[in-house]
Amino acid sequence: MYRYFFKRLIDIVASLFLLLLSFPIMILVSIFIYLQDFGPVFFVHYRIGKNGSEFKFYKFRSMPVNTANVESKEVDKITITRFGKVIRRTNLDELPQLINILKGDMSLIGPRPCIPSQKNLIHLRKENGSIMLRPGLTGWAQVHSYDFMPEEEKAKLDGQYFQRLNFWTDLLTIYKTLRYLTKRPPTY
Repeated sequence: MYRYFFKRLIDIVASLFLLLLSFPIMILVSIFIYLQDFGPVFFVHYRIGKNGSEFKFYKFRSMPVNTANVESKEVDKITITRFGKVIRRTNLDELPQLINILKGDMSLIGPRPCIPSQKNLIHLRKENGSIMLRPGLTGWAQVHSYDFMPEEEKAKLDGQYFQRLNFWTDLLTIYKTLRYLTKRPPTY
């Protein structure tokens, strides 16, 4: 019952609440992003969602206009704007994904949405069933050091989450995410 009804209900209520709460911050971030180079405020890209379908993924733009999208393990190959470093360090660049959650493209918790070129990760998620879940703003793999993790390890953790999916696993993931967010931010 949780997986099919209450999880989505929690996503809707929480994303609405967080969007309203963060709206002033989102306006300020948008202004700063626009003023740094007069480019678009959002980074919009296609990602792989529930059942392998593609959806438009929203983030605040932290890179110069027209920067190519790369896997998280190749993040050192891209240029990040000065203000982009701030919003990445504070995870404010992720706030627009609350729109994806409200729309039903994503969930608060689930496997992190991958880019279409990550064929191996998509294949591994199909094998373990986790491709059937909505991707998440955070997830089991993210609270276990997701960045720079081999795809096989990500998929293994995504599969574990798929098998264990319940209210308590989601609550534990939120707790671990909040603990991570209170740590000293990484430098880019």
